[in-house]
Amino acid sequence: MSDADVPDQTTDLLQRYVDAHGYLSWLGARVESIEYGELVMTIPFDTKLTNSGPGESSEMPARIHGGIAATLIDTTGGIALRPALDDPINGGVSTINLNVNYLRPAAGDLTATAEVIRAGTSVGVSAVTVESETPDGETKPVATGQGAYRLFRP
Repeated sequence: MSDADVPDQTTDLLQRYVDAHGYLSWLGARVESIEYGELVMTIPFDTKLTNSGPGESSEMPARIHGGIAATLIDTTGGIALRPALDDPINGGVSTINLNVNYLRPAAGDLTATAEVIRAGTSVGVSAVTVESETPDGETKPVATGQGAYRLFRP
């Protein structure tokens, strides 16, 4: 991967891509920063994203559904690989395999940091850590994951 700087407008361009994606837009996903080999994205806490339902105690903080963390891991890991493509806009990234490990409940905004492990000719691998406020009020890692992605080079 190149050591060249990512152009300043790249974060805005990626955010427009996320905003145009129905599901990611609905989740409120935000691209916070990108560098070659690393991407940070967030999804803000919203009660529509929680597991709360009948029988939940009002004394227990709402917990974000694990599928939201998995989506964030998958999306962040894949987008982090785009700068490795010859044409990051017209090239493609498609998930081959996704592994998610849930560490503890998430009760606040989710912040994912993806690190590109390898960007080969046709396959890339990213490792991702998701942090959130936990029910005890501390910010800690709540999930980790690794994704393998098919890289399409036009």
